[in-house]
Amino acid sequence: MSDKHVAVLMGGFSSERPVSLSSGKDCADALEAEGFRVTRVDVDRNVAVVLSELRPDVAFNALHGPFGEDGTIQGILEYLEIPYTHSGVLASALAMDKGQAKHVAKAAGIPVAEALVMSRFDIGNRHPIEPPYVVKPVREGSSFGVVIVKEGQSHPPQVLLSDEWRYGDRVMVERYIAGRELTCGVMGDVALGVTEVVPQSGAFYDYDAKYAAGGSKHVIPAQISSDVYQKIQLLALKAHQAMGCRGVSRSDFRYDDRFSEEGEVIWLEVNTQPGMTPTSLVPEMAAYAGHSFGDLVRWIVEDASCQR
Repeated sequence: MSDKHVAVLMGGFSSERPVSLSSGKDCADALEAEGFRVTRVDVDRNVAVVLSELRPDVAFNALHGPFGEDGTIQGILEYLEIPYTHSGVLASALAMDKGQAKHVAKAAGIPVAEALVMSRFDIGNRHPIEPPYVVKPVREGSSFGVVIVKEGQSHPPQVLLSDEWRYGDRVMVERYIAGRELTCGVMGDVALGVTEVVPQSGAFYDYDAKYAAGGSKHVIPAQISSDVYQKIQLLALKAHQAMGCRGVSRSDFRYDDRFSEEGEVIWLEVNTQPGMTPTSLVPEMAAYAGHSFGDLVRWIVEDASCQR
């Protein structure tokens, strides 16, 4: 293993750059501890030239957000014929587009919330659907740009028409699902444990809840019935396979159990580049299944390939 050269791709230039730098550092440290020769690459527009000169045995993709998980860097790595981790070009592009991913999930029999994809400029001063609903940028991660429109709100969120909006012009308007935030990782062809995420500052799992110290509490295994637990594992694996994902992924769900224990389970999205610090959700799930952080990153490197 000590002869294998791994380039850890991190940083980049999306809104999720700080998260990627954190993931990349922790993965690089763990890979070095596992005996790999590691080069840390802070990705910029010159990444193809940098990788052509480095010629690593494997590129460990620790990028998050547009360019890093939308098929773009994957296409560069395919062209350079450098084996890489996580999902390939098509699965990455598909999962990153929330509207298209929802169509694929629905066709696979995965329960999704009713939604419309539209231009933010077409929302104007009339609600596109009956409140409550959620507005999400079609191609962003980490809850950037997500706005919740509550029941009784008189007009759509005006921030969508603001010059300060920087999350693209296509947005998805989705029925708001009340309930608990559940998530489940997949490692290869195995669904990991189900975690409940409890935001400490409110009902919404926003950027601060995800990444600020004490922003949320992770409960694994989630305290739900065994039937619902297994259902979520099955749906996470089904979404992973329907999108054509490889390596690790994580699916997010809402579970509304206000009226019955069985409740309503709704799939929200699949993340092909989940956070990869030791306290991130997927590494926690892997640890619960008996895999140390070092075991996990080593498995990810060994799973790397081209034409994914």
